[in-house]
Amino acid sequence: MPASCKDQKKALAICLQRSPCVLINRHTPKECVTNPKLRDEVPEICQDLFRSFFECKSGAVDRSKRFRGNGALSTGKYDETYEKLSTGDFDPLEEYRKLKELDKFSSIKRT
Repeated sequence: MPASCKDQKKALAICLQRSPCVLINRHTPKECVTNPKLRDEVPEICQDLFRSFFECKSGAVDRSKRFRGNGALSTGKYDETYEKLSTGDFDPLEEYRKLKELDKFSSIKRT
């Protein structure tokens, strides 16, 4: 995977781990993204991150971007949070609160 997509992938994984689909309903992140019924329950910010990740991945195959590159290199911004969520070292209520806060901010920004 190109280095420029790593941040988008980790941000998407963190958002899905915080979503009610995973935290409350105990579905896998993959199920939450691929199942059309579950996809409607995923917060809008996670759906935006999924689109961003998809565009990044498709840009890696785009011939016009082969020489210019797909974007900035990975910053490692989400590495620590991703590691904590991956190992189960987190408080589910706190993570859900963070997601609600981000989703609220996202909806304010759109209006």
